[in-house]
Amino acid sequence: MKLKITIADTTYEVDVEVAEADHASLPPAYPVGSARLAGSAASPPSAAPASLPDRPLADEDRVCRSPVSGVVVKVFAKAGDNIQAGDSLLLLEAMKMETNITAPVGGVVAAVKVGAGQHVQTGNILIEFV
Repeated sequence: MKLKITIADTTYEVDVEVAEADHASLPPAYPVGSARLAGSAASPPSAAPASLPDRPLADEDRVCRSPVSGVVVKVFAKAGDNIQAGDSLLLLEAMKMETNITAPVGGVVAAVKVGAGQHVQTGNILIEFV
């Protein structure tokens, strides 16, 4: 099967072949246009997909999201703390490795959304800032 993929205004034509006849073992499909490269300037879709719950979107400049799925080992920050960009906020364990999560921006911690021992998924909001 031939597919066209556009990345940063450059279109590529690729050949794709399904290696297995059992489609149940394949990962779930995502809606066309849902993938974005980190830092890409792709314009957002005009309407949110119907499958998303009706909730306000986070101000991405004021949140710290989990970069990996894992378990919160320790939380260093608490609501009201004045932090600088790069300060340690919490420690995550993923695949037997610990990852130090640091503040993406300076400011005041508004809310800590996780606690020690809690499982988190990639993209979950861990900390909100004022």
